[in-house]
Amino acid sequence: MMKHGGILILSGPSGAGKSTLCKHLQENIKNIYFSISTTTRRPRDGEEDGRHYYFVSKDDFVKGIKENKFLEWAQVHNNYYGTALTPIKKALEDEKLVIFDVDVQGHKQIKDYYKNARSVFVITKNRTILKDRLCLRQTDSEEVISLRLKHADEEVKYIDEFDYLLINDEIEAAKEIIICIAKTLPYTQNTENSKQFYQEWNQDFS
Repeated sequence: MMKHGGILILSGPSGAGKSTLCKHLQENIKNIYFSISTTTRRPRDGEEDGRHYYFVSKDDFVKGIKENKFLEWAQVHNNYYGTALTPIKKALEDEKLVIFDVDVQGHKQIKDYYKNARSVFVITKNRTILKDRLCLRQTDSEEVISLRLKHADEEVKYIDEFDYLLINDEIEAAKEIIICIAKTLPYTQNTENSKQFYQEWNQDFS
């Protein structure tokens, strides 16, 4: 099997289970790099800078945008979120599987930059289940939950732009599915893979 870095993008509404699935991938896939997002929002209880997010000021974030330091960025729920480009390039050069947890705006920007990236839209069976999960987290006010649900209503309109749709009804089943998707990535066709094959095919081993 030819080695190459791969990209797997997980998107979907807040509360759908993306973070749990990303953690499961990190625990079960070797040579993996989880892209840590940069954000201007305040840290939640238990979150650490450099582990869960890179927490920066709005001024620093806007400066990074102007200097083209982000692979993707978006303004969500009145805060900025983005992905620094340099560590992604380094991880791919090291032939690692790079996984992203981003919104649909970030998904499009990554796909525009890395055409061979694969993506999964993670969602609950219906809106009521998503609302229940957001309420059970007890981390957001009713106003924020309402905003997240409104944002979810918009995000589901982009499902057809993703390679896979994962309805997260049962978390253990969803974990198995995401592992299967990740393990197929080294076999997906891409331009660099083709070039490497042609070079090896035409070598004279006699």
